[in-house]
Amino acid sequence: MSKKIARTFKYIVLSILSIISIFPFFWMVIVATNPSVEVTKGTLLPGTYFMTNLKNLLASDLHYMTAFKNSIIIAVVTTTLAMVISSLAGYSFEVYRTKKREVCFNVILLSMMVPFAALMVPLFQLFGKFNNIPVLKWVGLNTSGSVIIIAIATAFLIFFFRQNTKTFPKELIEAARIDGLNEGRIFRSVYMPTMKSTYAAAIVVTFMTSWNNYLWPLIALQSSDKRTLPLIISALGSSYTPDYGMIMTAIVIATIPSALVFFCMQNYFVAGMTGSVKG
Repeated sequence: MSKKIARTFKYIVLSILSIISIFPFFWMVIVATNPSVEVTKGTLLPGTYFMTNLKNLLASDLHYMTAFKNSIIIAVVTTTLAMVISSLAGYSFEVYRTKKREVCFNVILLSMMVPFAALMVPLFQLFGKFNNIPVLKWVGLNTSGSVIIIAIATAFLIFFFRQNTKTFPKELIEAARIDGLNEGRIFRSVYMPTMKSTYAAAIVVTFMTSWNNYLWPLIALQSSDKRTLPLIISALGSSYTPDYGMIMTAIVIATIPSALVFFCMQNYFVAGMTGSVKG
């Protein structure tokens, strides 16, 4: 009897927590389908105003679809490069043993202790100088490269890949070397397929971080045609009379890519976060 009561209590608590977790998304969709007047009245019923909010959003002078395209390009390129560079670094730190390995790794970890706010001014000055160097203009201020370049080799991702590589069976590497595979082939053909759950978790985290990045793009991207979605959505809410329906429509559309990436990777996500090499 006590087990039945405990199970019932557990289901009640989980149900309440689920409702609390889902309510912000439910309310976001409700607001996106209603005009601002209904939103201010506190309606919780779906309306028929979504297409009107969408037309108003696309007709605004903030160029929402241009920002959507910029965000997609930055997030996809950042995630792709981060997977290659950070996984190579994490794999190398764990597999290849050198005298200075731990010193270098600890220096990388120490960089995690520095808040980004302390780096903003030096980074702004550094990337501003890149604009005057022809070969580095593509990563100068007001370019997508300036947002991408600082996110492709973060200390967290290198640490994440190294910790997960500890669970990788090293016997596979020795067997591949005996079979005559070079180090690059071992990484591509043995390590990467085995660690697909780790890559899936890293892709979800990196894509969402890049997709939601606000502070550095706010500083680095100064032209209206270079802005990303978080900057546009912030601008929508800064007017004297914000159109809540239009703002929530923008947020609903902006949520779709992150949700798609998560649902595509969800089968491997938990295993990757817990450090398992099993898919």
